[in-house]
Amino acid sequence: MKPAQIETFFRLLTQDREIPRTELEYINPYTLLVAVVLSAQATDVSVNKATEPLFKIVDSPQQMVALGETRLKGFIKTIGLFNTKAKNVIALSETLVEKYGGAVPKTREELEALPGVGRKTANVVLNVAFGEPTIAVDTHIFRVGNRTGLAPGKTPREVEDKLVKVVPKKYMLHAHHWLILHGRYICVARKPKCPECPVRQVCEYKAKSTLEDFALGQTKLAKPKPAAKPKRAVKAKRAAKPKRAAPRAA
Repeated sequence: MKPAQIETFFRLLTQDREIPRTELEYINPYTLLVAVVLSAQATDVSVNKATEPLFKIVDSPQQMVALGETRLKGFIKTIGLFNTKAKNVIALSETLVEKYGGAVPKTREELEALPGVGRKTANVVLNVAFGEPTIAVDTHIFRVGNRTGLAPGKTPREVEDKLVKVVPKKYMLHAHHWLILHGRYICVARKPKCPECPVRQVCEYKAKSTLEDFALGQTKLAKPKPAAKPKRAVKAKRAAKPKRAAPRAA
């Protein structure tokens, strides 16, 4: 995608949603960090349902450590991989208390050193909590980057590096959320909603859907079955030989 197209791409996204924000519910940088860790391979909706009662009693690493792993599992058991996530949340909370006095560090290197925190999670925290112009590439952004031609790449890191290079500076701060929300609600995986897509005019996706596709349920017409080959004549079965009568008892 050419620079002029990219400029138009983001300008159109801003018209559709001027100031995007994360759909994860949080109170402060610490609860944001916890929510993002819990959101791995889970939906924001499922995470919010679990954290709503949790964050009413826990909003600091000290309180999380006091809560303990077993009780934490009770709050997040509806989220996938909750056992591993509970272990990581307690471990990272202990690290924050011991090493940072309960504060969330503001560098990617320090964040990625925490248990259960990878590059994507670190980028989300840096962007949302601390206003850094980072781009966290999840499945939605990876799909949008490749499908639209905005930032093709074979790995999330390749897509991230290309986005950082091509996204105009004035859009960088919110680029992550514009792209993730676009992928979540419009440029969806199976049936992209091209007719209502705000960036349709610059998108390079060749197999764009149409209103007619949606009217038909996007079902493909079944290919006609080939004519059946004539069956060979079945040879008449030979007449069965009459069975011999059983000998009478003497």
